[in-house]
Amino acid sequence: MKQSEAKAVGGQGQTINLRASHKQKALIDRAAEMLGRSRSDFMLDTACREAETVLLDRRYFSLSRETFKRFTALLDAPPARNQKLRRLLRTKAVWDK
Repeated sequence: MKQSEAKAVGGQGQTINLRASHKQKALIDRAAEMLGRSRSDFMLDTACREAETVLLDRRYFSLSRETFKRFTALLDAPPARNQKLRRLLRTKAVWDK
């Protein structure tokens, strides 16, 4: 989410304070300038992108025994008849064409 989107959704937004070394600040400023963006916009966009990556890349999750049984049963069950799924599975991948 871009800072402008965050402001549109949440009104004024909230302040996040960070401490950085002189080298870190210079590096961030140089990168933001190359993209024609403010330091705040650059940092917020970059931090949000990394946060999404971390959250989407989680591979471990914990389930109760009962929930795990239901989960594995759903995975083990054959899919219901689904014409769209059948068509998708028959479609050649772009890199195979």
